Amino acid sequence: MTNRKLYLGPLTDNRRWDMVKIRPDDIFVVTPPKCGTTWMQTIVALLLSGNPDVETELSVRMPWVDIRIREMTEVAARLEAMSHRRSMKSHTPMDGLPQHDQAHYICVFRHPLDAHFSYRKHVRNIPMPWFDLWYPEDDTDGITFRRFLDGGAEGFDTDAMPLAHILQHYKAAAALADRHNVTLFHYADMTRDLSGTFSKLADLLGLTYSTSVMEQLVQVATFDNMKANAERYAPSGGKGFMKSDSEFFHSGSSGKWRGKLTDQEIAAYDAMMDAHLEPAERAWLEYGSNEHAVT
Repeated sequence: MTNRKLYLGPLTDNRRWDMVKIRPDDIFVVTPPKCGTTWMQTIVALLLSGNPDVETELSVRMPWVDIRIREMTEVAARLEAMSHRRSMKSHTPMDGLPQHDQAHYICVFRHPLDAHFSYRKHVRNIPMPWFDLWYPEDDTDGITFRRFLDGGAEGFDTDAMPLAHILQHYKAAAALADRHNVTLFHYADMTRDLSGTFSKLADLLGLTYSTSVMEQLVQVATFDNMKANAERYAPSGGKGFMKSDSEFFHSGSSGKWRGKLTDQEIAAYDAMMDAHLEPAERAWLEYGSNEHAVT
């Protein structure tokens, strides 16, 4: 943990990275939850293989190292035994991850309110009653959004994904964005131009395919295809981890929070965003490269 910030939550522990021997060609997919993690992991898997029929098995082949569900000795041994180019997932901000000058860090972000409302759906789809403390099913008093705004970036609040944690993710990644091996992507840009996302990532990772192969890979990673084959593309799909694999890919759209928050809630969110980010930073975190997005 030398020179790394500690992120220790009820479900996750970034000290687990101490057992991973980082390789120069490793790829880290680093995101707050529900910001396109599985989508980006799938894109990486497709590009590394060049095979539209590749079995992704993300939870095993591209593991979420931070989470405590699997014994870290087993995860570390499995990673060490891999002879191919590896990719790993993390919901830990960049300042809590091991840094390697050659490994690639792919950081993905999404409008914080879209991520929050997607997370609300997600916690109803997984058998972890701990989340009921933050995300009560019958939330007539608005507890969920208050905790989203009030929660801290570390400690017990971390795994409930409060706004502070999303902001910490963004600031930690942006602070390193001038490095050659750290790249920020945005969910909205991926949605607007999936082919461009594939091309950009292929260039970053030094991978080249014919136009026809790239077209096939892009088609596999469309939302409709991943939802239609959810047991294949959802994390631990087909294993009964979630109540519904298909529901993991609920809609893939943005802006579903509109009309669901009071004026006071929106004002409180705006105040927190403006207190922590410059206008240009906020515009990118919410809408990506589309500077003229309608708010």
